[in-house]
Amino acid sequence: MGRERKYGEIHPGVKWGPFTIRLPGVHLKLTPSQHIQGGLILLATCGSITPLVMQYFEVSFEVAWTISLVMLFWVLAQTVLFGDVYAAGAITAGLPLTIVFMNTLTPGIEAIHGMIALTLVVIALFLFFGVTKLGEKFNAMIPVALKAGIIMGAAIAAFQSEINRLPEMPFSLITAWIVVLVLMFSIPFSKLPNTKVKLFFGSNALLVSFAFAGLVGFFTGELSYSISWGIFVPPIGETISTLSLWSVGFPSWEVFLTVLPIALIIYVLAFGDLVVAHTLLKGADKAREDEKIDINPTRSHFVLATRNIAQLLTAGPLLWIHGPIWTGVQVFLIERYKKGRHVMDSIYGGPMNFYLMAIPLGLLLPVIGIIMPLFPVALSVTLLLTGFACAYVAMSMVHNNISRGMVLAIGMLTATLGPVWGIGIGIGLYFILIGRHGETKAVESQFGGDSEEKEQTA
Repeated sequence: MGRERKYGEIHPGVKWGPFTIRLPGVHLKLTPSQHIQGGLILLATCGSITPLVMQYFEVSFEVAWTISLVMLFWVLAQTVLFGDVYAAGAITAGLPLTIVFMNTLTPGIEAIHGMIALTLVVIALFLFFGVTKLGEKFNAMIPVALKAGIIMGAAIAAFQSEINRLPEMPFSLITAWIVVLVLMFSIPFSKLPNTKVKLFFGSNALLVSFAFAGLVGFFTGELSYSISWGIFVPPIGETISTLSLWSVGFPSWEVFLTVLPIALIIYVLAFGDLVVAHTLLKGADKAREDEKIDINPTRSHFVLATRNIAQLLTAGPLLWIHGPIWTGVQVFLIERYKKGRHVMDSIYGGPMNFYLMAIPLGLLLPVIGIIMPLFPVALSVTLLLTGFACAYVAMSMVHNNISRGMVLAIGMLTATLGPVWGIGIGIGLYFILIGRHGETKAVESQFGGDSEEKEQTA
């Protein structure tokens, strides 16, 4: 092990620039009990976009799976190589809008160029707002109703995609939806006594929903499993020659201009994720005085830019953008962290142990054989939860009926016609219906301080 952490200090590691390396088994204690559960959940969730990668980029399963495995490496790198405190994920709320954009492109090179351009613009935004530290001011400039409408657009697009998918596997998908919604959001379920069974099901909601859907799908004939033995050998050469910048070249300037509105939305969503993560970790910091949690939004911007650049250079574009936090996993890990050092030595050890075995498990053909049929279920659950969360977040951001109506209108336009129409008409509606001074705005910093609000009337 590396140097032991002194009481109340930041967990030690090896500093390099603004980042800190914390290696498994050296700086961070290994917790094998988390390895299999975390690895399987991560594989099923991240692998859920594999069919979409195959569809839009016109690549084989082997190439699409390799892209997912490379993504998992850079997700783990957020904790191990860069030392950021969050449980890394993707900007999932942006995925429905990305799919809407992909549907306007021809599968193959055009779609690959579109995703490369979108990723590069988002990277530029992370770097710009990281260097200038203007991210908070930029987000404060955007009217709350407009932001809520954009988030509602992600919710509507997510629900639309799953309603369209439902006839393909109704029994499996409905089972997964019911199980995950009950375990994560049901008020009657939350009021049940906190038995070991309830706690197990509640803390493993994703895995339990996949398991139930897998069984129902097998018995109804919607899902079939083909298990073989061996090791998956990633076709690195084919992946690079098919998707890398060196092979497909840079998109045209017209494509960059087209993706700019979507990129701005994705950055706003990512900044919102950082605010959520900060709020969650403040509670963890209060619960544990033995470790100081190092939260640095500027560093997080650089980490996100680096992860997305690395993804592009090593395996080409994803269909979603690397993001700061996987909210469900972050909440689960923080609850374990609050139980004390005997359960989780360091806040950094949580994501490391949860993510560590994903790639080794993803190279085993028997595991792939079990997980691959569940990809549509995993994607559906991911989008359903994204839609559900985005919908209630959007509605909670506004506080009068005019704003709620406007949020729904912007959301519908964004989901059906695209972000350009949603933002353009949304700005017009905002000035016509609400006015420049018609919203209640928070005047304190989103990253600290006591909450103070004051009304600004039109």
